[in-house]
Amino acid sequence: MNRPLIRIDGLSVHYPLKGGLLGEPVVLRAVDRVSLEIPRGSFFGLVGESGSGKTTLGRAILKAAPITEGRIEYDDGEGRHDVGAMKNKGEIRDFRRRAQLIFQDPYAALSPRMTVRDIIAEPLEVMGITRSRAETDARVREIAARCRLNVEHLRRFPHAFSGGQRQRISIARALAPTPRFLVADESVAALDVSIQADILNLLKGLQRDLGLTFLFISHDLSVVAHVCDHVAVMYLGRLVETAPTRALFARPLHPYTRALLSAIPSLDPDDRGRAWKLQGEIPSPADPPSGCRFRTRCPFARERCAAEEPALRPLASGHEVACHFAEELEGAVPA
Repeated sequence: MNRPLIRIDGLSVHYPLKGGLLGEPVVLRAVDRVSLEIPRGSFFGLVGESGSGKTTLGRAILKAAPITEGRIEYDDGEGRHDVGAMKNKGEIRDFRRRAQLIFQDPYAALSPRMTVRDIIAEPLEVMGITRSRAETDARVREIAARCRLNVEHLRRFPHAFSGGQRQRISIARALAPTPRFLVADESVAALDVSIQADILNLLKGLQRDLGLTFLFISHDLSVVAHVCDHVAVMYLGRLVETAPTRALFARPLHPYTRALLSAIPSLDPDDRGRAWKLQGEIPSPADPPSGCRFRTRCPFARERCAAEEPALRPLASGHEVACHFAEELEGAVPA
């Protein structure tokens, strides 16, 4: 595995809420003691249901969410930098150039009052990357071409484009400051299936040609299987399983991962009706269950699951799982 570009150690993002019924303090644990490494040049997937903390984790890495405790390190090749400790405006601006976000909704992410040229040029001008309009225009045309946008598109406004074209504009804006790390937060979820494939192929091409590192956040495991080389599964603020993509899909070890995979639609008539359906809703991160957080929905839960929180532990090369009985439950079918 390559030296990690991003290293996360014991990261927590907690939000204090108004007191409960008796006035006691209430804390929403959006991300709770997460440790993770994202290898340089990888397409790293982060999956889980809505409310699992995926977006908060991605925003914390970009210094866009407050860090309660823990450490996030970014390796620029010359040394490691503590993202949470960055205070100086110049240091933060330099990090913003290296790490960018591709938003989920291309309709809401673009200003309707700016032309495509101005949208792509804005980070170049704000960050002082280019020194003249001619230099800015040349850089904008170069980025637009990489994202399959024509020169005539640069004079138009966002409302004149389809959803897929708008997402290419969002990607071009994220590429403008020449980042090395990008967080793609559900970046194809709002698009038609046919357009999703085009955007995913674009992202993979950019990763290959520019040597980029992606954190690809999604709830769609079929999409993750297509583009990611490593996957982490998140549930209620905690990681429950991490593995290379092929290993995870061939041998899921955590009951939650198995439930997510079984929910992927199949065209095989023999597979219909075999899906393992998750029961109930994901609990509130303000009041997570004791012990294993998945135990309230797990058909294999036992007494130990309620009393002791499982640690993320290695079971195979590069494959880690947070389940007390992962070896015993492998291949087991819910009653």
